[in-house]
This record gives sequence, C-alpha cells and structure tokens, in this order.
Amino acid sequence: MKSDKNILIAFLLNLAFSLFELIGGALTGSVAIVSDAFHDLADAVSIGLSYLLERKSRKQPDNLYTYGYTRYSVLGSFLTMVILVVGSILVVINAVHRFLNPVTIHYNGMILFAIVGTLTNLIAAWLTREGDSLNQKAVNLHMLEDVLGWLVVLTGAIIMRFVNIPILDPIMSIGVALFILLHALKNLKQILDIFLEKVPKNVDMPRLLQELCHIPGVLDVHHVHLRSTDGIHLFATMHIVTDQEHHHIKDLVRQTLTAHEITHATLELESPDEYCHHHG
Repeated sequence: MKSDKNILIAFLLNLAFSLFELIGGALTGSVAIVSDAFHDLADAVSIGLSYLLERKSRKQPDNLYTYGYTRYSVLGSFLTMVILVVGSILVVINAVHRFLNPVTIHYNGMILFAIVGTLTNLIAAWLTREGDSLNQKAVNLHMLEDVLGWLVVLTGAIIMRFVNIPILDPIMSIGVALFILLHALKNLKQILDIFLEKVPKNVDMPRLLQELCHIPGVLDVHHVHLRSTDGIHLFATMHIVTDQEHHHIKDLVRQTLTAHEITHATLELESPDEYCHHHG
C-alpha cells in the first residue's frame, strides 16, 4: 500500500539524517543536536519496525489468528511509543548534565543542522500524513514532533547567535523532550486500552444499551462485550432476548450497532423462557 511505502521512505530519511546529526552534533558541540540524533536514530529503528509490523497486519485471518493480524499494527505503535518515552527520558538526563556543565556552542553549524532537520522531518511528516491505524498515526506523530523540535532548536540557535546564553541549548532539549514525553504517554495509554480490551472510547455504552433495549420486540440485552483489535475495527458480542421473529430482530440490532460504527457483531437470540447460563 502507498501508506506503507511512505513509512519506509520516512524510515530511510530518519536513518540517514540521524547519522548526519551525530557528526554535526559532535562538530558543533550542541547537546540538543546530539540528543536529537539519538532520538532520530531511535525513531528510525521504531519506524522500521512499524513498517514491518504494518505489512504483517495486512494478512488475512487464518487458523492461528482468527481475528486477523491487525494487532501487529498496534504492537508497532506500542514499540514506537516505548522507544519514544525511553528516548525522551535519556534526553532529559543528558540535558540536565549539560545544564550543570555548559560548553561552547557553534551556533552557525547548529542553525544549519536545524534547517536541514526541519526540512527532512517536514518531508517525512507529509509522507506519513495518510493512514488510519494507530501505528501509522504514531509514525506521523513522531515526524510532526520532530518538526516542532527542530523549529525550537532553530529558534534557540538564532537567539544564541546574538546573545551568549549557553544554557539555552539544554533548556530547549528538556522542553522538547518533555513535550514529546507527554504526548507519547497519552498515546501509550490509548494503545494499552486496546490490549486490555477496554470499551472503545468512541462508543457510548449506556446509550448503546438504551437504544438496543428500545428496539421493538427486544425484551432484554445482556452479556454484552465490546472490543477493538486495532482501534479502528470494532467487535461486539451480546445476547438478545426477544419474542419476535429472530431474523427481523437481528437486522434491527445490526442497524443500531452500525450507527455506532460497530460492523462486526456476533448475536445470540434467546426466547423469554430460555435460561441463559451467562445471565443473572
């Protein structure tokens, strides 16, 4: 798919630029650039993994994975976020050390790398803007945050070019790292919610149950379970008690579920006098 190919291009761009940064950071003496080099290298690794896992998630259901392989895409997003969290923490630790022990910064070189970094990540962000999966969104978030990070570095470098404030470099590093960390933790929670099979956030469970119970002919709804395998596809299983013709009730229930973006449903219909082992 086109989105997968763009993730691959983003991986190659980040890998090449991270190596470029390592050299530039050493030459300019900028902890912000060196820190971002390791950050971009971690990005490149995580994006590479995301690319492989995204491709695997396209496989159709089989005897081993009856729900399909979509969770591999979520796994890619999870690994990306974990790497981002760890990387951000390491950047903060390194920046604090440099804050306590400031060094001379080569501002002109820093400005040059910041311009190249902004353009490189802007291209990668544009390439990865498409895609609905959490994995693809995580990659795009990475790229957008890198763009913002380099814009901050560029602004700081220009300021330091005219005003000698060496500690501004580690301060910028800490600011960008904390910004990335907060967003990564937020996305990580969303990913964990999927693995823990929490009711998808876009489904109002009380409202859904109310609508189902108000369907003419539906006497009760119980043993309801909602889950998502990847944050996109929603699955539901439930027991419907009715004294009406089952085929007609199934159609009405599925229409209600579809209105809540639940397109995969397993329905068990029961008669009023039928005993349900899962209810009560």
